[in-house]
Amino acid sequence: MITLKSTREIDAMDESGSLLASIHEAVRDFIKPGVTGAQIDQFFQDRIEAAGAIPEQIGFEGYEYATCVSVNDEICHGFPDDKPLKNGDLIKVDTVVNLHGAMSDSCWSYVVGESTPEIDHLMDVTKKALYKGIEQAQVGNRIGDIGHAIQTYVEGEGLSVVREFIGHGIGPTMHEAPSVPHYGEAGKGLRLKEGMVITIEPMVNTGTWKAKMDDNGWTARTEDGGLSCQYEHSLAITKEGPRILTKQKGE
Repeated sequence: MITLKSTREIDAMDESGSLLASIHEAVRDFIKPGVTGAQIDQFFQDRIEAAGAIPEQIGFEGYEYATCVSVNDEICHGFPDDKPLKNGDLIKVDTVVNLHGAMSDSCWSYVVGESTPEIDHLMDVTKKALYKGIEQAQVGNRIGDIGHAIQTYVEGEGLSVVREFIGHGIGPTMHEAPSVPHYGEAGKGLRLKEGMVITIEPMVNTGTWKAKMDDNGWTARTEDGGLSCQYEHSLAITKEGPRILTKQKGE
């Protein structure tokens, strides 16, 4: 079932999203060669809980961590571990914050140390694809308009869009209707209504869009070993246009 949120509920989710965005901003200087995914996970958990919020991912369907930390060819749901990150690693940090019942969800990508032209291009295209999708999140548009805008741009840049993992509605639970694919046909799918709150979170690969699962049953990685990147915002559909709830400074 799709729940339409009131202005009060959206304001509360905006407060939750601002907290989440501030932690993403703070972790930039923490991420460097030698740091581990487990340390990044603790960084997020400590700051979420210090603000009186709940790291909502802990315990979700048995998941044990506050974040997902996915490295290089890992597309999503990477387990934060004790392996030191290396110079040039591309990592994606995804988490959900529950602040007094208001949910926010955001993933951001970071390069450990020095980047490469390939990584720079992948990150730039993925971030631009996110905003091309957000531009289509207008009252009266359809879900397919979001996916079409993302897919056509990404493929035009010689990259691919993951199909198996998509955006979703959020609040009052972490994942709810509607599903928000990052591919599709313009003018198709559910019509967007004022009060919907969704995530848009394109996962973009350098090679094939196809994924394979690790034995842990959670972590997905690219089938061909190519790099994967992701950016995600939570946003509300309003009559004034899309309202990004997890916006970081400078966006």
